Amino acid sequence: MDDIIVVTTNELPGYEVVEVYGEVFGLIVRSRNIFGNFGASLRTIFGGEVKGYTTLLSDSREHALQRLRDAAREKGGNAVLMMRFDSGDIGQVMNEVAAYGTAVKVVPSGKS
Repeated sequence: MDDIIVVTTNELPGYEVVEVYGEVFGLIVRSRNIFGNFGASLRTIFGGEVKGYTTLLSDSREHALQRLRDAAREKGGNAVLMMRFDSGDIGQVMNEVAAYGTAVKVVPSGKS
């Protein structure tokens, strides 16, 4: 298990927040190659999942999460609360994914 706990909730059951380090984020911008874009264009005509884009987005989220963990670690945190994803397009050829949340230090309940 990674040493940085990441949750989408405001609290972490079984743990107590002892320090708050503030907002952290992990960001990645990726582009598809021209052949992938052409294939995706055909999918819009004929329908169906664009597996290349699904994989691209899934991989991008994982990279953004790892960068989020790194950012929390650099601030001294061992957890990220209220993690969220945001994504968008840049110039219709790139996709950006941001993972963000609040870096905190937590300890098991009753051990502060």
